[in-house]
Amino acid sequence: MNISHDATPKMNIVAIKIANRSASATKVQPLLTQYGCYIKTRIGFHHTAEDHCAEDGLIILQMVGGCEVADELIAKLNVLEQVQAKYVAFP
Repeated sequence: MNISHDATPKMNIVAIKIANRSASATKVQPLLTQYGCYIKTRIGFHHTAEDHCAEDGLIILQMVGGCEVADELIAKLNVLEQVQAKYVAFP
């Protein structure tokens, strides 16, 4: 999803849904490393218990560097199987 570049949001948030963490994490991590200088905050969520660890997960990124950088990362992530990335803007 391309976002409007008419107004620069105060906070750039990218949400990444990973459907199969064991298979997809090795493909997602290099992209996060490549864009590491633009990632201010990274938080990961997945359901876990003593006897179970869910294969799906959610990563929330707070990014710097403007909308173009976020769009570029999102496009690269959305090419990966079982990965969905979306942009969330808070003006």
